[in-house]
Amino acid sequence: MADPVVFAAQRASSGAGITEQRPARWTLMAVAFIFLGVFLFLPLVLVFMEAFKKGVGFYFSALGERDTLSAIRLTLLVAAISVPLNLVFGVAMAWAIAKYEFRGKAFLTTLVDLPFSVSPVISGLVYVLLFGAQSALGPWLKSHGIEILFAVPGIVLATIFVTFPFVARELIPLMEEQGTKDEEAAISLGANGWQTFWYVTLPNVKWGLLYGVLLCNARAMGEFGAVSVVSGHIRGQTNTMPLHVEILYNDYNATGAFAVASLLAGLALVTLALKSLLEMRYGAEIAATRGH
Repeated sequence: MADPVVFAAQRASSGAGITEQRPARWTLMAVAFIFLGVFLFLPLVLVFMEAFKKGVGFYFSALGERDTLSAIRLTLLVAAISVPLNLVFGVAMAWAIAKYEFRGKAFLTTLVDLPFSVSPVISGLVYVLLFGAQSALGPWLKSHGIEILFAVPGIVLATIFVTFPFVARELIPLMEEQGTKDEEAAISLGANGWQTFWYVTLPNVKWGLLYGVLLCNARAMGEFGAVSVVSGHIRGQTNTMPLHVEILYNDYNATGAFAVASLLAGLALVTLALKSLLEMRYGAEIAATRGH
């Protein structure tokens, strides 16, 4: 009796069975496109339609308001602080997990995924418990004039917490796949730790690192839950763009809210465009690096 695995392979290589699979293939593709169209493309189109509902002049007027400009500046500031810090942390965490064996490694790997499994609102509440007026640190911080909650530091801390897995999670499997042979060879030739990282490890993971940074930046600018808890919603001071969208909508300024939302959507689309351009331009090199 013929081996069913061999028989299936022979049918696949001869082209048999493709006709039977075509209806299923087209059905799956149709379901995927319909789902993306209804839950992704259509809402995105509606955001831009509502943003420009009253004309281009009103759109730019809404974006030029003082509170809106303040929200844009704060969002960019928070991203400019949190993303580089998460880049450094992510590289260090990925290197430690992928290149070394130590007690507690599995537990440390689990902790990296903690922000994915915990609600952002809960993470914001944790910072309230740590730095709030009723906490152990609250009176000391107040006596020294240090503001964490309802200020930029609290927003940055909350953003760092919800975004720190992105870089590490992109690098850990990539570094594990590549192993330690290149680093061991460099060290055997006399390279020190910094030289090994800069000239061997970093070139091998640069595309994964860039993807992680892009995702981290997109989440940092779009974070709502954790930032909402620690910001205090002070207009013109502690409102990021997502929080400002909610305030405008609650004030019955729907067009202004959609204008700011369209700017956020535009930033997300720029992130996706950069990722796609990199894949098209350096696709072969990226594939070679991942298969190294």
